[in-house]
Amino acid sequence: MEDGTSEGAIELLKHGAGEVILPPFTEANVVPRVSQILIKEKSEELFLKRLKEKLGLRKMIGRNSAFLAEVNKIPLIARCDANVLIAGETGTGKEIFARSIHYLSRRAAKPFVAVSCGAIPSDLFENELYGHERGAFTAAVAPQAGLIQEAEGGSLFLDDIDCIPLGAQTKVLRFLQEKEFRPLGSARAQHSDTRIIASTNTDLAKAVSQNIFRRDLYYRLNVISIALPPLRNRQEDIPLLAQHFIEKYRNEFNSPVKDISPGALQTLMGYDWPGNVRELENVIERTVAFSSKALIDVKDICLPECEASQEAKTFRQAKSQAVTQFEKQYIQELLSTHRGNISQSAKAAHKDRRAFWELIRKHKIDVRSYKPSSG
Repeated sequence: MEDGTSEGAIELLKHGAGEVILPPFTEANVVPRVSQILIKEKSEELFLKRLKEKLGLRKMIGRNSAFLAEVNKIPLIARCDANVLIAGETGTGKEIFARSIHYLSRRAAKPFVAVSCGAIPSDLFENELYGHERGAFTAAVAPQAGLIQEAEGGSLFLDDIDCIPLGAQTKVLRFLQEKEFRPLGSARAQHSDTRIIASTNTDLAKAVSQNIFRRDLYYRLNVISIALPPLRNRQEDIPLLAQHFIEKYRNEFNSPVKDISPGALQTLMGYDWPGNVRELENVIERTVAFSSKALIDVKDICLPECEASQEAKTFRQAKSQAVTQFEKQYIQELLSTHRGNISQSAKAAHKDRRAFWELIRKHKIDVRSYKPSSG
C-alpha cells in the first residue's frame, strides 16, 4: 500500500486482504512474503484436490477392467464442461458417477441437482424444469424457480433422460444449444450456467430409430459417453462390494458381522443380479440386519432363487447348473482379458469363432461392456 499507515492496513484487512506489506518495498521485505503466500495457496489447492477426489471416487469399488476404464475417465471429464451421457442398467451406479464428475469439477462448490425424469408427469415436466411466473396458470399464485435455476453454477443430473416427453424434447435441445430457457408465463429468456449430465438404462440409439427420441437431442447429449457394465459381468468385484457393504451396515446397525464365508460368496457370485449393485447392497443390508454372529454363511443369504436352490436336485440337474455357471464365468473372463475381442477370445479357448459366439448368445453376455469405450 502507498500511504504506509497502520490505519490504511487495517482498512484493507477489513475488506478481505490476506496480506498487507507496508513500505519501504525492499526485496528482503517483499520476496519472502510473496513466496509464503504462493506456498500456502498451492498447499490449499492440493488439499482441495485430494478432498474432491476422496468425495468423488470413494464409492468406486471394483477391479473389473471394463468398470475401471470408465472410472479412469472421470477426472478427465470433470475438467471440461461438455454434456455427458451415462448408460447402464438400473442399479449400476449412474448417479454415483454423475456426482463424482460434479465433485471433481470446478463446479464442486455449487449445487448438484438430481431429478428422475420418469417420476415427473408429462404435463408438469416443463414447469419442473424451467419454473413459472406468477399467473402463468390458474394455480400459479407465486413465481417458482425451476430445477435449472436451482442448479445454477453447478450440475443438473437428468436421470432416465429417455422418459422426457417427445413434445418437451425440443425445448430441452434449445436449452442445451443456447444455455437459455424461458419460465412458463415469462416473456424474457434467461441465461443459465449449468452443466447437464444425463443417464439412461435403455438403448437411446434404438429409441432414435423408433422415432421416440429426437436424433439431434441424442447427439447433443452424447458428447461424452460412459457405459457402465452390469454386475453379472463384474463377478470379480462381488467379494469387494460385499465386504464394503458389510462394513457399512455393521457400523450402522451395530452388528457383530465381520466377514463372509467362501460358500456364501460363491452363492453371491452364482447369482445373476438383475438389480445390479443396488440389489447386492440390499441383500447385504438385510443379511447384516438379521445376523447375530460374526460370519455370514450360505444359509444367511436370501436371494430370489434361494427356495429353488434349496430343493433336492438330481445329479444331472446339479451337473447342468455347474456346467452353465462355469461356461458363463469362463467366457466372461476371456472377454475381459481380450477386451471384448471375440476372435482372440475364441482362439484362446481353442473354439471355433462361430461356436464361441453361440456360447455368448446362450448366456446372454453383453460383449460391448468389455470393449474399450470410445467416449
